[in-house]
Amino acid sequence: MGLLDNTTQQSYYQGNNHGNYQFTSLDDVINQFIVAYVGEDKMISRVKRVDVAFHAQRALQELSFDTFKSTKAQEITLPPSLQMILPQDYVNYTKVSWVDSSGIKHPLYPTSRTSNPSSIPFQNSAGDYSLVATGTLVDTDATIVLDAEYSNIKVGMFVSGPNIGSGSTVLATSNSSNITTIEISSDATYSGTETLTFTNNDGSLVLEESTHILENVTWNVSEDKITQSPNTSVSNIIIGMLVSHEDFPTGTTVVDVNGAVITTSNASTAPSTATTNEVTFISIPGNSTAWDNYKSATPAENQDDYQDDTYWPLDGSRFGLDPQHAQANGSFYIDDQSGKIHFSSNISGKTVILDYISDSLGTDPEMQVHKFAEEAMYKSIAYAILSTRANVQEYVINRYRKERFAAIRTAKLRLSNFKLEELTQILRGKSKQIKH
Repeated sequence: MGLLDNTTQQSYYQGNNHGNYQFTSLDDVINQFIVAYVGEDKMISRVKRVDVAFHAQRALQELSFDTFKSTKAQEITLPPSLQMILPQDYVNYTKVSWVDSSGIKHPLYPTSRTSNPSSIPFQNSAGDYSLVATGTLVDTDATIVLDAEYSNIKVGMFVSGPNIGSGSTVLATSNSSNITTIEISSDATYSGTETLTFTNNDGSLVLEESTHILENVTWNVSEDKITQSPNTSVSNIIIGMLVSHEDFPTGTTVVDVNGAVITTSNASTAPSTATTNEVTFISIPGNSTAWDNYKSATPAENQDDYQDDTYWPLDGSRFGLDPQHAQANGSFYIDDQSGKIHFSSNISGKTVILDYISDSLGTDPEMQVHKFAEEAMYKSIAYAILSTRANVQEYVINRYRKERFAAIRTAKLRLSNFKLEELTQILRGKSKQIKH
């Protein structure tokens, strides 16, 4: 088979594999390395193919990060949530931008002044990390009326108090007129008001969570469906929310929302009744205050026209302008733990493009090497194999380390795609006189 794999010009132009001649597949690189570098009277007398494949993949990863051209990109229309999920094979970004009606990219700049903390412990009015409520107890009764609405109280929580049995748990919750009523696993031994403390059954801190109470809902026994009729607020329920109700096992979550019907991860253990027709849905983790404020506020760079004297009134007019914020395109930050990009509010509804770097190992078509960097691959594989072997002289290892460095540097220069005419075109603008 020839260099063009016996592909005729007619079949090439009618096919879909255009421009692929500039690349060599990783499998070919491995085969050619074994032919050229492995064997009798060669630097590497023998080596297993699986070892060559491992070092070839590692070399491909390393070269993908800072040598190969970044060709991966993803385009979305930014939803009202102002969040973009990172691509499956994402490693790092090279550019984030939004596109105008002419198709021109406008770069977005990262902000380091905010974040979205993943752990948000609940704090009571005293600032302590505990969920405390005042409850009205009735002697020999398991029902307790609390002094306010506490949507953070979940079924299965431990509840403790001076006149409540040790190890008592919350069996059911209900909310009406901004008052929460709970049912616990043991009867109270006192009639009157008492301070109660609620803790998670796994000993973790109670988190500040986003909650939504859905009323007028029904379900059947052994069914994983919850239906609201009429449908007034099911749109507030999202996949992943925790279902807190005595008729659903602890840990039940929402797996699907379709119109007025909510599908749960576990079936109910009892049918709904007139007294149990509300369910609390909890989002874990909830949004942090920092993220809520960031996405709801108008970005500082868009609050006013900075050509007048009111752009930065607190920083001495325009003289207080921080150059890193002297742009009106918008900003973003990446929450690596949740795997999402968070954008400022002025980007909502716009087309956003994420240019990013992968490690080139996601799919078979990605595992290819540009011919400008083919020699760098061979030198990287040879150095990796020799440096991990015993009884190899140090001068040999140093020789291949230098050759690898030189080959990678050459590959970078070639792949930089430097064109003299393009440089001269840019330099023409430098001859303009800059007026002050």
